[in-house]
Amino acid sequence: MLHNQLFINLVKSIFHNIGVVIVGFIFAFLGVVLDSFLGITGFKSPLIAIVALLLLTIGFLLRVWATFHFYEKRMKVISLKPQKTLITSGPFSFSRNPLYLGGNVFIFLGAVLFLGSPTGLFLTAINILIVEFQIRREEKQLEQSFGEEWIRYKKRVRRWF
Repeated sequence: MLHNQLFINLVKSIFHNIGVVIVGFIFAFLGVVLDSFLGITGFKSPLIAIVALLLLTIGFLLRVWATFHFYEKRMKVISLKPQKTLITSGPFSFSRNPLYLGGNVFIFLGAVLFLGSPTGLFLTAINILIVEFQIRREEKQLEQSFGEEWIRYKKRVRRWF
């Protein structure tokens, strides 16, 4: 029974994050469209393609690992309500935000590099700044919810990596 639940959580984590990769490529495609509209030439090279695939793979695996921890604690990855558990193990032991790091940084950047969009690079930077504001808002909520436990965790683990 325990092995079945582990398998189910892994499968849920994989499928959840396939969606994030798709969103990353939609985001990157928006950059390509804007490049075309603005008359900006894209870039391509075998080395950039390898870096892009590496970033996509790292981002995907990091997010699968992090979402697996959410499912193990019977939590929703996307929730409008504050979480009731503070996860500090697994990828959360080296980054307070492995979901944002894996998705909004590694997957988005990997997709943009794979499609070779200069405008997409700019959009990725803007997206990361917006996410930074979101994280700061979430951190205030976490401090209210978890108090001293959050403060100790925040001192021990970096926001990004």
